[in-house]
Amino acid sequence: MQTAAHRLTPLWTSVRTRLRDRREAYAAHATLERELASYNSPDDLQDLYAILDRYSDSETARIRRILASRHSYSIYRHSN
Repeated sequence: MQTAAHRLTPLWTSVRTRLRDRREAYAAHATLERELASYNSPDDLQDLYAILDRYSDSETARIRRILASRHSYSIYRHSN
């Protein structure tokens, strides 16, 4: 006879796996944001965008979203 604990084991395994995957994705995103933060002068950003233009939008979408978010935040911060 299968107990309730045995029936929940696959569920908990799935939940733990999803949480671990989300933590890893968050850590990777945070690392990418930190690395991109070093590109802060207009010349640095121009060079970075020139590099990104060599690749497809699907390959560079995450980077472009981070840069756009930083740019938007910069405009907001300077307007207040």
